[in-house]
Amino acid sequence: MRTVSATPWRGPVLVTGTDTGVGKTVATAAVTAAAQAAGLRVAVVKPGQTGTATGDPVDIDEVTRLAAPLTGRTLANFPDPLAPLAAARVAELPPLELYTAVDAVRAEADKHDLVLVEGAGGLLVPMGLRPSGEPWTMADLAVSLGCPAVVVARAGLGTLNHTALTLEACERRAVPAGVLLGAWPAEPELVHWANLTELVPYLVGALPAGAGAIDPGVFRRSAPGWLTPALYGVLDDWRAWAEEVR
Repeated sequence: MRTVSATPWRGPVLVTGTDTGVGKTVATAAVTAAAQAAGLRVAVVKPGQTGTATGDPVDIDEVTRLAAPLTGRTLANFPDPLAPLAAARVAELPPLELYTAVDAVRAEADKHDLVLVEGAGGLLVPMGLRPSGEPWTMADLAVSLGCPAVVVARAGLGTLNHTALTLEACERRAVPAGVLLGAWPAEPELVHWANLTELVPYLVGALPAGAGAIDPGVFRRSAPGWLTPALYGVLDDWRAWAEEVR
């Protein structure tokens, strides 16, 4: 696995995760806030949103509440809380076609400096169908767009294996990737510090647990301190950061 570049990322950037529930939406909002504070025009695109039958706020709503991107779009909505392709089939709705997603992201990239594309679940979750009828994943979308990926990961036990597998899948596809810890605990234990030591070469940020519950104004002011310069933050010394959070 290669270490991540410190050069700020522009154009389309995939936000994926090692699993579901790791904090992709709050991470997307944090990157949005930091980039906009740096003066960038930011769009957020959610290719496939599932679980809409509950009527609860969806991911774009949460990103908008926390970070207010210039543009927020969801390309396809499905009622059941399943992987997008499965949700489309269960609901008997047309699945999202790969090049529809590619064209939509490229259209936003023409109008914005940074386009964050938030996935569903992990990197290889089936999102929709290709023109050939074969399923496509967020990894396929990243390859088609030629864009890097932010891999949101857990801080605790089990994360090293899941993160290594996701990074390896990215590397095999020539997709540059960095790791963002989705929820660093207020009282970290030995396992958290041990994982941090292993992941530091790949880290592009670490969000505090509960960041999504912070007042939006405070969230936007705080976000740059959670991210490295690759994601328009100011976090450039993990040793100093570790001393501050002990």
